[in-house]
Amino acid sequence: MLRARVITAIALLALVVPVIILGSAAAWGLLTLVFMAVAAREWSRLLKPQNSTWTLALILTAAGTVYLSVYPSEALRLLGFWVLAAASLFWCFAAPWRLWRHDARPGGRPLAFVLLLACWLGLFELRTLGIGPLLVAMAIVWVADIAGYFVGRALGRTKLAPRISPGKSWEGAIGGLVGVALLGLASTRLPLLGQALPSALLSAWGVAAAVGCLLLLAALSIVGDLHESLLKRQAGAKDSGASLPGHGGVLDRIDAMIATIPPVVLLHLLLR
Repeated sequence: MLRARVITAIALLALVVPVIILGSAAAWGLLTLVFMAVAAREWSRLLKPQNSTWTLALILTAAGTVYLSVYPSEALRLLGFWVLAAASLFWCFAAPWRLWRHDARPGGRPLAFVLLLACWLGLFELRTLGIGPLLVAMAIVWVADIAGYFVGRALGRTKLAPRISPGKSWEGAIGGLVGVALLGLASTRLPLLGQALPSALLSAWGVAAAVGCLLLLAALSIVGDLHESLLKRQAGAKDSGASLPGHGGVLDRIDAMIATIPPVVLLHLLLR
């Protein structure tokens, strides 16, 4: 299992990193659209009924292709803004309510389409802003996950959501939040990341607001992770799929990103 995880991780990095650094925003958009389409099929399979699992993937692919083909259409970018806003409101308010009620299925495929499309739009728009803003946005999710894992392993005593994800603890969650805030502020000292979100927040709104926004984004990454865990638990599935050997499905790897990327982009827009 460990060998498969390592091989898959290396293969993903070999595919993704060159596209981010050397490729255009359009190339990044096409690559991420493929990942989103796979995630859409996996999400469909976790819902009831399980028929037409390719429909959502095909619709999402068509929507993304149209967006890329007419970019930068102001009309479509305005529509994209409202999709990002709707997804952000969902993750801030509706998703925690769904977790409290222990039901991640309402909304079905239409909701999955909006949330996945918003994540894809956010990833594409971040790349148009530059490599730094994109990598820092993704790093928020990675740091929250990694710091939360190690702090939880070392200090975890109080279960965060035992009926949804028994392995997560409040101590780990707090560790993830603190890790994101600290590394986010540290990144503002690097000139190459001057256009990334932490530097923009610090410059425009000050330290307190920057820390608050980073903590919110880290919290949303946890909400996204728990939401997908609940979806899998309700479907009786251990993983969302088997497309990434050793890692499960694509949805398993981007669940936290789906909740975090849309509000990151909205914050960038507010700070312009």
